[in-house]
Amino acid sequence: MFSPEGPSLRELAVQALSSVERGYDLLAPKFDHTPFRTPDSVLDAVGAALGRLGTFDQGLDLCCGTGAGAEVLTRVCRHGVTGVDFSAGMLAVARERVRSARPRVSWVRADARALPFAPAFDLVVSFGAFGHFLPRELPGLFTQVHSVLRPDGRFAFPVVAPPPPASRAYWMLLGFDAVMRVRNAVWRPPFVMYYRAFRLPDVRRELERAGFQVELHPLPEFGRRRDGSPRVRMVVARRLP
Repeated sequence: MFSPEGPSLRELAVQALSSVERGYDLLAPKFDHTPFRTPDSVLDAVGAALGRLGTFDQGLDLCCGTGAGAEVLTRVCRHGVTGVDFSAGMLAVARERVRSARPRVSWVRADARALPFAPAFDLVVSFGAFGHFLPRELPGLFTQVHSVLRPDGRFAFPVVAPPPPASRAYWMLLGFDAVMRVRNAVWRPPFVMYYRAFRLPDVRRELERAGFQVELHPLPEFGRRRDGSPRVRMVVARRLP
């Protein structure tokens, strides 16, 4: 569909008619050859921005997929990195592609809405996963992240500015969300993936309610929009002592 190594149209259709977990199990072997994977440019920019904040001991890649975010954490964490995801297929690919990393990387199968960890992490990151959570689930998700961070720990993730209404990208995303809502209204199990449901003002409010102090760091690699605002920001939510 996207490249010779990527999934076919039929494979994508089967995935879209599955649950989120089953769909990603099916997609996992070819996921890195699709546009759904976070681009290396974003991963590298976030890694550089985290490096400017300092070094960390233990890192957690939330909804780690095939492990691209965990590789970013190995650059800024000294003692250990953990990737957590509920797709066994994605974790299997992650184990293969990141197995030689230093520091040691561990992989855990679990739901991000019920994390099986003590407050043992100094840094939690996530890339491209928030569209799989409904807005009403964000308070619980952020509470879970807060619970696994040590005091003064950080929760960091990139946010891309929404495209303007006059752009083609705006209408493509609007159309995709509309199709997904129709699909979920007539087909079970649901496949939650809404690109326009994760809005920065709502996210910031819910992070603060969960006990975080929130900072926004522009990622200069992506420039600014016509109104002067950054095209891409890194949200850094600090767990207050």
